[in-house]
Amino acid sequence: MSWDLLLLRLTDDITSVREIPADCSPDPLGRRHDVLAAVAQACPEVDLSDPTWGEFSGAGWSVEFNIGSEDPVDSVMLHIRGSGDDVLIHVFRLAEALRCRVFDCAGGDLVSPGHISGLHAFQQFRDRVVGTSQ
Repeated sequence: MSWDLLLLRLTDDITSVREIPADCSPDPLGRRHDVLAAVAQACPEVDLSDPTWGEFSGAGWSVEFNIGSEDPVDSVMLHIRGSGDDVLIHVFRLAEALRCRVFDCAGGDLVSPGHISGLHAFQQFRDRVVGTSQ
């Protein structure tokens, strides 16, 4: 079970998912090779041996990067497993490198540094469903 975050380019005036117009078509994150370079720069430990599906691990957590094969890249989906708030340091470093925003697919909100309640809510839900702390 993973906490899924979508990295996508939204204008700065959008502060909530509810403000995204129905006809919104976000700009792409960039050319595929530029996105891969930004991912490698922001998270040097990432394994991009499969450039469509990167992997990155820290103490007690892991992140899978679903980059896909499209060029240009419209968005990057992150699948976060495990526990530890420090995973978000890497998420926001990546979002800054890609000049994009972080959308919490479970909570339906934009995530910003210092507002990690979505991660904690997911971890509590996961622990309840699985029946054990991971």
